[in-house]
Amino acid sequence: MSLRFIDTHAHLSDEAFATDAPAAVARAAAAGVFKIIHPDVDSSERAAALALCKEYPKVMYHMIGLYPGSVDKNWEKEMALAEEAIGPETVALGEIGLDYHWSTEFEKEQKLAFRYQMELAAKLGLPVNIHLRDATEDFFKIMDECSHLGVRGNIHAFSGSYETFKRLQKYGDWKVGIGGVLTYKNSKLAVAVKDIPLESILLETDSPYLPPVPHRGERNEPAYIPIVAAKIAEIKGIDIEEVAEATTASATELFSL
Repeated sequence: MSLRFIDTHAHLSDEAFATDAPAAVARAAAAGVFKIIHPDVDSSERAAALALCKEYPKVMYHMIGLYPGSVDKNWEKEMALAEEAIGPETVALGEIGLDYHWSTEFEKEQKLAFRYQMELAAKLGLPVNIHLRDATEDFFKIMDECSHLGVRGNIHAFSGSYETFKRLQKYGDWKVGIGGVLTYKNSKLAVAVKDIPLESILLETDSPYLPPVPHRGERNEPAYIPIVAAKIAEIKGIDIEEVAEATTASATELFSL
């Protein structure tokens, strides 16, 4: 039986794929990655992402949202553009969330944009794809404030502990996206992944970023998803077939693919 995977987070409209996005999609298919979800960042990249998804129907799917790193004083104008782009084929709002890693200059605006998009997701009946970096406590504070909305989703590029995962489950059946970082020698993620239920894990690459071993230093791409799946199987002491089946089922259900 051939393995079938879903990459739940890949930026194939990034300039890193300017010359070979079609080839990357073909390599993914050859590796068993039959569906790819493309996250949104802001209006500067949206047209290219939507065009790529339109070129590969039933293979590439898009999310729409305002990335925290793109939030500034004019976030409401950017948010209005994002809302205009949401259509029947939008599978989630994302990537949205909080990121204080490089700067906290627009911390207030990030919180406002995140809360607004959680409310919008509830209104539209869409799941959310969360980007979270160096803002854990503020994230959970907003999650508490929005808990009555019943929004479902996942934290992409999850790097937290099992305790953080358990804390997330307070808000429902939330998933975590696991990618190439799991394969890094000094990564502590393996400790959490061992205890996180398989049905709560989604596979992702975050291409072109965070490539798995043995491709560190290279461009990441969806074809490397089986490497991540194999590492999860190794950590949990199960067959890769089980990882493929469970993660594909979870992604299909969450994003209504």
